[in-house]
Amino acid sequence: MFNKLSIRKIAFAGIVAAIYAALTLALAPISYGNVQFRIAEALTILPFFFPVTLPGLFIGCIIANLFSPYGILDVVAGSTASLLAGLCTMYLGKINRESIVLKALACFPPVIFNAIIIGAVIAFTITSGDAQFWSTFLVFGLWVGFGQLVVLYCLGLPMMIYLPKTQLYKMLLEKL
Repeated sequence: MFNKLSIRKIAFAGIVAAIYAALTLALAPISYGNVQFRIAEALTILPFFFPVTLPGLFIGCIIANLFSPYGILDVVAGSTASLLAGLCTMYLGKINRESIVLKALACFPPVIFNAIIIGAVIAFTITSGDAQFWSTFLVFGLWVGFGQLVVLYCLGLPMMIYLPKTQLYKMLLEKL
């Protein structure tokens, strides 16, 4: 994944981390909460094309989640959700970066991992793990999943289709 790690690759991952954190914080009212549309999650498509962006996404999510109302639980669990989703997306990209079907499938791991993990974080925070946990988890897991679905399929998938047609993409492939 990181063969021949260069300053350029590290810088690229750092830029992705900064953009993820900045987007999340700039759009905080819709990025955090029981119902969330974290626009920065559209960046989770990047490992499909550029595996080196995976650590940047993970670090950017850690930084953004330091400001989460759900505390350290969101820092650890939420960032892990983005990391797992990014890994799945990256491996789908290794199969075939041209396939529209794989691009559409690659948008799905962030939806699933965040619905389950962030849904559980919110439910646990609200219920402290009492008898209401499962019903609360179901409600907020579905809400988080819906927010992710909107972000990934309305922003992420069009980015996946458009990005390879740009000069920026071609330049990044050459330089990285």
